[in-house]
Amino acid sequence: MSGSLGRAAATAASALLRWGRGAGGGLRGPGVRAAGSGGSGSSEHLDALVKKDKVVVFLKGTPEQPQCGFSNAVVQILRLHGVRDYAAYNVLDDPQLRQGIKDYSNWPTIPQVYLNGEFVGGCDILLQMHQNGDLVEELKKLGIRSALLDDTKDQDSK
Repeated sequence: MSGSLGRAAATAASALLRWGRGAGGGLRGPGVRAAGSGGSGSSEHLDALVKKDKVVVFLKGTPEQPQCGFSNAVVQILRLHGVRDYAAYNVLDDPQLRQGIKDYSNWPTIPQVYLNGEFVGGCDILLQMHQNGDLVEELKKLGIRSALLDDTKDQDSK
């Protein structure tokens, strides 16, 4: 991660849900994890959450049904890159989680994206990283190959 990316982390047991019903209802896609409840706003809990998975997103709604345009944009950017296995936490299900993650990151808005336990930012920063190619590089550092690299290779071979 670049030095300009803030350091961050989070905590809580989350259930790995593969095409099942998750906390707060709604279908979850493959690899998407749902937040549990209990102590969700504590710094220790949040620290564990953000460090548990390579890619962690706190959003309004679920990846399958985002409840705001910014959360939807983050989900779509991750889909464009082929990132399917990530932890997604719906802050609308838990007011303590919603406020706690803002306090934890010292960032006032949702969605929030964490890569390898480090706070990246929100929709605007992820979009900028997508546009300038930094997201491909950051994903590579996590051992995730961006699907956009495959698309570029396909275009070059035509």
